[in-house]
Amino acid sequence: MILPIVAYGAEILRSKGKEITPDYPNLSKLIADMWETMYASSGVGLAAPQINKDIRLFVVDSAQIFENQEEDEKGKYPDEPGIKQVFINARIKELNGEEWAYNEGCLSIPRIREDIMRNETVTLSYVDENFVPHERTFNGITARIILHEYDHIEGKLFIDYLKPLKKRMLRGKLDDISKGKVRADYKMIFPK
Repeated sequence: MILPIVAYGAEILRSKGKEITPDYPNLSKLIADMWETMYASSGVGLAAPQINKDIRLFVVDSAQIFENQEEDEKGKYPDEPGIKQVFINARIKELNGEEWAYNEGCLSIPRIREDIMRNETVTLSYVDENFVPHERTFNGITARIILHEYDHIEGKLFIDYLKPLKKRMLRGKLDDISKGKVRADYKMIFPK
């Protein structure tokens, strides 16, 4: 089932997600719905707070970026061919590498994209959808998507990395999003 995406301004996007256990109600259906919602809205990652759930769960599919690359982009990123993965109760263990800029967007903040600096690599501890524990290091585009989604379960948004002047310049657009004055190609819910 395709779920509506929570828009900028909603309180849940600023709250820290809670850890969950294997007996979380209807978890496999929730994960399936998150994948379906992410693909229907042309996303490459989706975090539970974006579908109004205050839990530490996100999904990432960086493989589709590599599948849809232009010829001149091939071989540019070290994490090719990407991953398709579920992350539950993730915690960052280590950030490494140089910070690099990439133009990011967010399903909860439609029509705004900005260059954001993030580390090249991230080491995470997490459990998968079967609650098997993992500790793994990711790099490239995959690390970037993971860091973006991880921010969501920590109550952070990509716009928080912008300089104050840039944020002030976006204030009008952000206010419009929170009031529902934005067009998106997917269903959204707006703060009351």
